[in-house]
Amino acid sequence: MKTKVLVIFSALVLVSCKTNQNAHNDLNYMQNIEQIATETSIKNSNSTIQAGDQLVILITAKDMDVVKPFNQNYSSAELVQTNTYAGGNTPNQGMTTLSGPTYIVDVDGNIDFPVLGKINTKDKSLIDFKEELRNKMTKYVINPTVNVRLANFKVTVLGEVNRQGDYVISNGQATIWNALGLAGDLTMYGKRNDILIIRTENGVVSHGKINLQDANLINSPYYNLKQGDAIIVAANNTKDLTSKQNPNTGLYLTAASIAITAAAVIVSLIRK
Repeated sequence: MKTKVLVIFSALVLVSCKTNQNAHNDLNYMQNIEQIATETSIKNSNSTIQAGDQLVILITAKDMDVVKPFNQNYSSAELVQTNTYAGGNTPNQGMTTLSGPTYIVDVDGNIDFPVLGKINTKDKSLIDFKEELRNKMTKYVINPTVNVRLANFKVTVLGEVNRQGDYVISNGQATIWNALGLAGDLTMYGKRNDILIIRTENGVVSHGKINLQDANLINSPYYNLKQGDAIIVAANNTKDLTSKQNPNTGLYLTAASIAITAAAVIVSLIRK
């Protein structure tokens, strides 16, 4: 009898260890990274400027008096603040500062820039627009420096993460890892192989899914995030089962365990 009990106990331990090992593997990211060629180039998916974007543009030069007309009535005391780390529950964490005049892109993709007049930004990335603006400035200023930042590049992270919320990224560039890092990573109940991303560009809504466990995600068009992306992390089967369980299940199992132990003790005493 003791031998049978020992065999059953050992089997349960082995199954438990195997289950735990599988669970551990399910939490690992980019599991096949070694199989991805090192020369694989990550597709750069720079966001294009959208209507409603807030562009912080500062023109500088050796002689700052020369560029004053291009910086409106801006002075170094004027600051645009943006939150790069905090979600909905921590509004002041990681506050950084962007400095410069702010221009809001209108519905036609234009901004009204001093001296130069209307400049169209449609279908242009920040890099493209920055280069175009610099080329225009060289007609008026020798060796100008043009700084363009997106003050309201925002992504939303929802679902099984540690800190749900909206996140503003000051440099206007972010990958899926950056966003999930700001959200405190997935919880143990997050489904790592089925991340949904909803994207809106020029009024058109699209969506895609990525698998954090597959290193090929670096080639996905959703690896580099764009303005307004929503990242939704679904719950895994463990969370689903847990949510459906009776809240008193633990108590029932404990009571049953105590009852079985007591019965075993009584049987042992009777046999003696």
